[in-house]
Amino acid sequence: MPDLRTERLLLRDWRESDLAPWAAMNADPEVREHFPGVLTAEQSEASAARFQNDLDRRGWGWWALEVRSTGRFIGFAGLDPVNEDMPFSGVEAGWRLTRTAWGHGYATEAARAVLDFGFEQLRLPEILAVTTALNLRSQAVMRRLGMTRNPDDDFDDPSMPQGPLRRAVVFRLTRDAD
Repeated sequence: MPDLRTERLLLRDWRESDLAPWAAMNADPEVREHFPGVLTAEQSEASAARFQNDLDRRGWGWWALEVRSTGRFIGFAGLDPVNEDMPFSGVEAGWRLTRTAWGHGYATEAARAVLDFGFEQLRLPEILAVTTALNLRSQAVMRRLGMTRNPDDDFDDPSMPQGPLRRAVVFRLTRDAD
């Protein structure tokens, strides 16, 4: 599959040069606020390898995200099948950006490209987005994308430890609604 392009962003394969900024991003407690903890450089490198493997194998997944005008790596965005241990199934859209990229509309712009790809290329009937109930910034992106939440879909995420991060919310968008 080709790269995804927006006016300002490029969603592309992962590169060796992404590994250091990816590791730094995953070591930032503020970026990882809604996750169980920060990642080591080794964990970050392993995740990037898994993401690239998925892109190579199926042609879609978690793309590296860069600013087109500068070539600067700023995080990732993409689509991934929902884990089997979740109380629902489908394909999830997601994003994570380095702190310096927050507040510029990049998450919304990248997510729109991902949703367009999912609906137009993959012909998905619905795309989900899942986050902790406390992650209001991501929920705001989901709302800007036209995604809606039904509180009946909220659940305790079995992949999260007991505590405030365990409660999760699900937002949905159907192909007919986009």
